[in-house]
Amino acid sequence: MASGYQESGDARGTFLGHPKGLFVLFFAEMWERFSYYGMRALLIFYLVQHWMFSDSEASVIYGAYTALVYITPVVGGYLADRYLGQRKAVAFGALLLTFGHFLMAFEGSGGQDDAALNIFWLALAFIIVGSGFLKANISVIVGQLYSRTDIRRDPAYTIFYMGINLGAALGAIIAGWLGQTYGWSYGFGAAGIGMLLGLVVFVWGKPLLVGRGEASDPARLERKVGGIKFEWVLYILSFATVGLVWVLIQYQALVGSLLGIAGAILVLYVLYTAVAKLAPEDRDRIFAAMFLIFGSILFWALFEQAGSSLNLFTDRSVDRNLFGIDVPASVFQSINAIYIVLLAPLFAILWTTLGRRGLEPSAPAKFGLGLIQLGAGFLVLVAGALAAGSGNLTPVIFIFLIYLLHTTGELCLSPVGLSAMNRLAPSHMASLIMGTWFFASATGNFAAGLIASAVGAEGAGPDRVLEVYSSVGWLAVGVGVGVIVISPLIKKLMHLDTLADDNIDDGLEGQSEIGEPSAAGIHPTTKS
Repeated sequence: MASGYQESGDARGTFLGHPKGLFVLFFAEMWERFSYYGMRALLIFYLVQHWMFSDSEASVIYGAYTALVYITPVVGGYLADRYLGQRKAVAFGALLLTFGHFLMAFEGSGGQDDAALNIFWLALAFIIVGSGFLKANISVIVGQLYSRTDIRRDPAYTIFYMGINLGAALGAIIAGWLGQTYGWSYGFGAAGIGMLLGLVVFVWGKPLLVGRGEASDPARLERKVGGIKFEWVLYILSFATVGLVWVLIQYQALVGSLLGIAGAILVLYVLYTAVAKLAPEDRDRIFAAMFLIFGSILFWALFEQAGSSLNLFTDRSVDRNLFGIDVPASVFQSINAIYIVLLAPLFAILWTTLGRRGLEPSAPAKFGLGLIQLGAGFLVLVAGALAAGSGNLTPVIFIFLIYLLHTTGELCLSPVGLSAMNRLAPSHMASLIMGTWFFASATGNFAAGLIASAVGAEGAGPDRVLEVYSSVGWLAVGVGVGVIVISPLIKKLMHLDTLADDNIDDGLEGQSEIGEPSAAGIHPTTKS
């Protein structure tokens, strides 16, 4: 079996023990997340207070939007795997995102009859399609910087995840504060500037990626189709899908149907490929990955209450006065991200230290721990609100506590899940599996919108919120315990003892001790 720690072989050297390309991706994703989470912190309030949707309607729109943001990486990942390569896909996605975020700054006069509402739908459509090209593919490039058995992979994804959340924290604070203090256009405009900076960093840092994420067949992209390069045909068709998404985001029921149909097709395709085309151990690894993917759906359905029902609860039912300042509710969206920036290095050190001693919990066990902490966060908030008494504002400390427990749960699940998807997938399925991971997030986000819609049904008050939060809290704790119980079986399916590296010429990926390429390297020309 290959060594657990391998140097990258990159002539450009490393920084803090990691390839320098990791930090290019870190800062590019940091600015992209600045734009996304800055806009996200404001979105539910923008829908309710500016466009005058009801809480229930706004929650469904919010859920459909976030679901589409996570479903489009399935298509973006496929196009990157098969044609564009991850680097070009990320650059194209960043262009679309920049345009979409700047369109958000055109707010009009408000109200659902305003013509500017159509510009708002168009802005969301550009952001959704752009995210489809960027989200899954930039995560895949991180994995390509390391061999499959390199013990730095989990810490690398945690560092990368810290960059995501540094951007998220700054976005929620700056864009959220500007939007709710000076006007929506200021907040959304700041998000657009952040996305533009992300694009600049990614283009500037291309040499430090040392060829990772390039197209598997560059000649195919140069071929003409109707007198146009095939690469540009892909861009034109992708740009045209913005129109389709513009329709979907306005008719949210279609999004639910799309998730159901596409989800069934995707799962069946992945399972068919695993059973019919993969070696037994790679097949089992796909089964383990699918278990983690399905487990993440419940996590995100509850975790993503943060941007909708929990955001509105904070605005209306929490004492937000800190040191004499009435803090806008959108700014509290930064708490989760700040916790991650502070705690991610500790978790990276913890997993590495435990791994070297053979004591690190398995990925499935970490998932179970994440669900338990997620549920505990809701239960703590409910306890704090009940202690304050009916009709009284909930002390703000309980908002800090729910986000603390949700953050530690997230650190047990999300970066670990990203790493597991890349580790367990054969090289030629890497972006597909990563896209499936994000598809599960899409399903969870849409379910989150439905839950928030039920919480915000007409006439519902804070007592209804607490009732729902108590129920979902106990559900998450119970499921988390069950996942921990069966985690040894899932770990067995992962076949970590025989996991080997892909055999490719650049020396980044290793070989097994007996010199044979791993089973995952049987399609080296389609390395993602």
